[in-house]
Amino acid sequence: MAGIFSVYFSPHKQLYQSLKNILGFYPQNISLYLLAFRHRSAGSDNKENHPINNERLEYLGDAVLGAVVAHYLFKTFPYKDEGFLTKMRSRIVSRVQLNQVARKIGLDELINASLSNKAKFGSITGDAFEALIGAIYLDKGYKEASGFIINRIIKLHLNIDDIENKETDFKSRLIEWSQKEKQELVFEILEEPSHENNMQYKIGVMVNGVEKGRAINFSKKKAEQIAAEAACNLLQL
Repeated sequence: MAGIFSVYFSPHKQLYQSLKNILGFYPQNISLYLLAFRHRSAGSDNKENHPINNERLEYLGDAVLGAVVAHYLFKTFPYKDEGFLTKMRSRIVSRVQLNQVARKIGLDELINASLSNKAKFGSITGDAFEALIGAIYLDKGYKEASGFIINRIIKLHLNIDDIENKETDFKSRLIEWSQKEKQELVFEILEEPSHENNMQYKIGVMVNGVEKGRAINFSKKKAEQIAAEAACNLLQL
């Protein structure tokens, strides 16, 4: 745990205090958290030409978050089948849900990114949330990361009953609308992972040849869902 003396005289004093309010503890390795909030638009390369941004921490945090939520649901619903548990985990860790939670706890105020990218990619806050989980895991270990997710996120900010009844499959909603309205709908891959500097998919949603939403993510399916959500919002579906 960072000593109060070192926190007080740190050039990152404000970040330390913000994180204490969010996490319930002071970080040990503040550099991990600085990296967690660094979007690739604000990133640079190190001496080995490796990008300095939060994408690797996002990847790690995604895995930790999924494991913690799966275990929590397994214990909370001992008589529910695999289908229910899978559906609930998917909804809790959906980009829609993570974006909302990230804004609730104030992560949007800590993100280091250009305004154009904040406006363009609606998943930026959810990505930072997953990167934060990765930072906690590396800084404090699995137990602390799990405690944060369960006690300060799920129990304080999520209503399991509401989540169970909420539709989050925006891609299916968009497909159903396009078929009903006889609109040409295409999920176009604008960019694929190709090398270490580009590890994510960029997906665009095209309606009658006009882009209605786009998103980037390590997972092609998640990118499609995020882009579909943007399109549904634009089309007011």
